[in-house]
Amino acid sequence: MGKKLIGLVEKVKVIGEKEVDTYALFDTGASRTSIDTKIANKAKLGPIIKTVHLKHASLKHEIKRPVVRAVVNIKGRMFDVRVSIQDRAHMTFPMIVGRDILAGNFLVDPDKNKILFRKKVKKPYQLDLKKYVNSQ
Repeated sequence: MGKKLIGLVEKVKVIGEKEVDTYALFDTGASRTSIDTKIANKAKLGPIIKTVHLKHASLKHEIKRPVVRAVVNIKGRMFDVRVSIQDRAHMTFPMIVGRDILAGNFLVDPDKNKILFRKKVKKPYQLDLKKYVNSQ
């Protein structure tokens, strides 16, 4: 199967004991996929299989994040991956899809839904993403 063209933001399903629909930012700079704690809880992901220690460029201390297995459905393709869990409530997108899924599977086209990034977002999840994301 060849690489599928996707936008910077797409609708995805996170699957654990339950399925949860959400929107994800496709970030070629992120090595690992990361999911908001609320999405992880709704999907009933777990158990924690390890903890990763990250050095954040702007912080002087390490950040610890739990890692769990999840199945992620993107445009009909299923990926069984390890995802880190973090509180993303203060961020615009509840999920980041990293190179662990992107590499060899998708090409990201920034023009596909670039209007999202022209908006000034004052609060997380403020945008009605359905207007801007083609969920085919």
